[in-house]
Amino acid sequence: MAVWALGINHNTAPLDLRGRFAFAVDQIQPTLAALRGSLARQPEAAILSTCNRTEIYCAGERSDLEPTLDWLARSGGVSPLELRSHAYTLEDAQAARHAFRVAAGLDSMVLGEPQILGQMKDAVRMADQAGALGTTLNQLFQRSFQVAKEVRSSTEIGSHSISMAAAAVRLAGQLFEDLGQIRILFVGAGEMIELAATHFAARSPKKMAIANRTLERGESLAARFGAETVRLADLPNRLHEFDAVVSCTASTLPIIGLGAVERALKARRHRPMFMVDLAVPRDIEPEVKALEDIYLYTVDDLAGVVQQGQESRQAAVAQAEAIIDAGVQSFLHWMDQRHAVPLIRQLNAQADEWRATELARARRMLARGDDVDAVLEALSRGLTQKMLHGALAELHGADAATRDRATAAVQHFFLRKER
Repeated sequence: MAVWALGINHNTAPLDLRGRFAFAVDQIQPTLAALRGSLARQPEAAILSTCNRTEIYCAGERSDLEPTLDWLARSGGVSPLELRSHAYTLEDAQAARHAFRVAAGLDSMVLGEPQILGQMKDAVRMADQAGALGTTLNQLFQRSFQVAKEVRSSTEIGSHSISMAAAAVRLAGQLFEDLGQIRILFVGAGEMIELAATHFAARSPKKMAIANRTLERGESLAARFGAETVRLADLPNRLHEFDAVVSCTASTLPIIGLGAVERALKARRHRPMFMVDLAVPRDIEPEVKALEDIYLYTVDDLAGVVQQGQESRQAAVAQAEAIIDAGVQSFLHWMDQRHAVPLIRQLNAQADEWRATELARARRMLARGDDVDAVLEALSRGLTQKMLHGALAELHGADAATRDRATAAVQHFFLRKER
């Protein structure tokens, strides 16, 4: 049994390539079924898909790693060669270390950000519901959650970090003199939009509006912030009303096109618009960025902002890495022990069979009236003979080399002095 991971993230692949491999929540279970169905041995598997990464974790035969990469390339419509140039493949200790670092926020664009831990827990839950999570991967992830908890409670890895939402507010503040005078539209109603709305609401903007595919969910979020709700179908006609737009949906195609933005700018008489596209794949067509008076930022554009203050957290990173090292060693030790489990089960089954045989013989002797001491003597002698038979046979009848190994084993297991 081997553990391995393969994936792409914000450090290895551009935004548009990551968008090809982004899986919405409702796609995870059927995608896991398709992946495992394409492999003869059907390994344990889990998929973690966020705006910054898509990763597949597996426990199974090492030979399944390359076919999994080929399958992932096909699912994203690219050649395996192209995917390999951006992907990383990690095995055993490296795979465990990577999972632990991801859970602890050390591999995130925002160092120490907490959202990734919840996303990993969601990935594990969906793998479990899909019947794809086994003992080994469950151990890997449960230990990653424990490590992440220890990192957060024992270090200051999350202190002074700037979230993507906070970075968006900071950039908007550089464009507009007073955020209290702007009208802002949020497209989507997920966790990232909720976080962004919270940050912008703290600046008391003139107007806030929520547009979402599911009207009920949009209205629920709007009610929290005293915001207006907007139908997605009305966006092209109402876009010009807003000075700022923050979008993050699970749509596989852009929902704000170049033409709609051009019309909005014309209606605004080219007053500037601030736009943040936090979605992967993109919600806003990339050509929009070339328009004058448009300030469009993607998740990758925000990278420089969110890394500010990282130097002050390097001591915490060193502490976190030490905690992760200990977690990796503990997991590898558990993996090594797992290799002996079949033999241990076989040995216990054999011992139970011997015990049952001798107990049955002892009961028959008692039933016919044999002396209790004689029965106990026969019981103990019978068990002893069965336990020693194999070792004695090797010592008496094997060739010299086998006899030497048997002698060493007998001395080790039966003749060690108590310490």
